[in-house]
Amino acid sequence: MCMPLPGTVQPEKMESYANGAKFDCLLFDMDDTLYPLSLGINLACRKNIQDYMLNKLQIEESQVPKMCLDLYREYGTTMAGLKLIGYDFDYDEFHASVHGKLPYEKLKPDPVLRSLLLSMPQRKIIFTNSDEAHAATVLEKMGLEGCFEGIICFETLNQKNPGDTSAGDGSGKRVLCKPSLESMEAVVEIAKLDPKKTVFFDDSPRNIASGKAAGFHTVIVGSSALVAGADVALESIHNIREALPELWEAGGDHAVDIRSAAVAETTVLA
Repeated sequence: MCMPLPGTVQPEKMESYANGAKFDCLLFDMDDTLYPLSLGINLACRKNIQDYMLNKLQIEESQVPKMCLDLYREYGTTMAGLKLIGYDFDYDEFHASVHGKLPYEKLKPDPVLRSLLLSMPQRKIIFTNSDEAHAATVLEKMGLEGCFEGIICFETLNQKNPGDTSAGDGSGKRVLCKPSLESMEAVVEIAKLDPKKTVFFDDSPRNIASGKAAGFHTVIVGSSALVAGADVALESIHNIREALPELWEAGGDHAVDIRSAAVAETTVLA
């Protein structure tokens, strides 16, 4: 259930704003969306996944690169593919191995993005395939704490059943993640969204297509050209105001001052 956080927009104020607004929620992917692909964190993450496949899962070295990419393309994430084809491993161990050695020092505070986010009166939520710890680290390194109402992440969509204390979670288990339409529908339910009044920002054409199928207004980030299902293309997340001025319109006298959100704690939505 999504609970209001200290310093965030209160429900009655949000409703007043939403009544006159075209959009009332902004759903953001995180990696390669809030920061550029050119930082190289994506490549470092892929290398760490391949190292895990080689050293922990004992997959033949010559097969690892192609297998890593093929599983990503087929199942949304390499982890999801590995689980479905029968590899048994602990989710937390996988995430720690993949994200624990990332070059987080490449992420710097982004006061321009922070200012943009805090100036928009809509609800703002992170929707990422990554785990909670990685999401929290990225937001901290970028100085974006308090800019989002919450985080929908791996743990949100893949909660253990009550009483399940198994470490590996079993092989052959389906992982719910983007770009599946089911993951989009789950987010709508978890965050209580109206898809028609939600803007979805993502760098992946596959995710954008699924977001459009779910009914979102879609924005491809990191590209100056539209892709299938995208309503808007942003070369940089910093171009939001120029490309989507309506996000600052229609609030009228009900527009919400959310500068106090700068001190809010972002939590995982479940």
